[in-house]
Amino acid sequence: MLDKLAQIENRFEEVKQEILDPEVMKDMKRYKELNIEYKHLEEISKKATEYKETLSNIEASKEILETESDAELREMAKEELAELNPQVPVLEEELKILLIPKDPNDSKNVVLEISAGTGGDEASLFAGDLFRMYQRYCDRKGLRFEVTSISEGSQGGYKEAVATISGADAYGIFKFEAGVHRVQRVPKTESQGRIHTSAATVATMPEVEEMDFKIEEKDIIKEITNASGPGGQSVNTTYSAVKLTHKPTGVRVSMQDEKSQLKNLEKAMKILRARVYQIELDKRKAEEDTLRRSMVGSGDRSEKIRTYNFPQGRVTDHRINLTLYNLSAIMDGDIDEIIQSLRVAENAEKLKEGGM
Repeated sequence: MLDKLAQIENRFEEVKQEILDPEVMKDMKRYKELNIEYKHLEEISKKATEYKETLSNIEASKEILETESDAELREMAKEELAELNPQVPVLEEELKILLIPKDPNDSKNVVLEISAGTGGDEASLFAGDLFRMYQRYCDRKGLRFEVTSISEGSQGGYKEAVATISGADAYGIFKFEAGVHRVQRVPKTESQGRIHTSAATVATMPEVEEMDFKIEEKDIIKEITNASGPGGQSVNTTYSAVKLTHKPTGVRVSMQDEKSQLKNLEKAMKILRARVYQIELDKRKAEEDTLRRSMVGSGDRSEKIRTYNFPQGRVTDHRINLTLYNLSAIMDGDIDEIIQSLRVAENAEKLKEGGM
């Protein structure tokens, strides 16, 4: 442990010097990467200092017991050892977690997409409920939730809703939400009171800047048209609606929420870049044998990850067999316990794989 911490602290000093290099400051991509690494190493360095000071104080107390004959000093040393010894395994566990290699995407903002799945109008209503759940969670956590585009369902809710979530560790938090969310409840349209099962699909993608992931202009088909509302009625007499198609992957994005063509183009490019980047990530994960499927799931959109059972007031996350009976609070955005449990499970799996 101490050898590993020494290497980390050496790297921390190197990064400190690199950040101050004028040549590095000119390279915004490199400068940004170093700043992210610096913050992570600083956190480890602080915890390492606390750990080493605790070990040092333990050794000092042991030395007093071995060499001192003064009863009062010996008693103080015994008390200090009784206080410090239990701290060592706790600090070691905290350091092990900090030493797990971080996903470089965790610090990025996230593009959240929710689509109604099986279940018709009820699926759209549930998609709307999930969208509001995440919005309220962001309010609780101080994350910025910016609605990008919405396609409303015929009876309410959303056929599809897209938002960008910004803030510290946004993707690191929301990556666990990707997959199929299932709801069991009596729909508003059900006259017989029967419980129906519906689903909505959640996709979470790290938002990437152009400097980090560039899409070639020649690979994009761009269409500019009039924006239109329900029934084909024109809602915008200027050509502001944007449709983008990425030729190599076939990914398509349409955006008409803004009156400005430029703003629609910016939003569409942001979503296109995130979707294509996610395809690249999935391809890379499939190719690398070391990135095996972990206990918290792959984030595959087809994988059923959670069930929300309204009659029983129950939410079950199937990846870690976690069941909570506070459905109303969860739908109001209180999902921290679920996310933290998934993070703990992921860390435990990584520790096992790393042999720590």
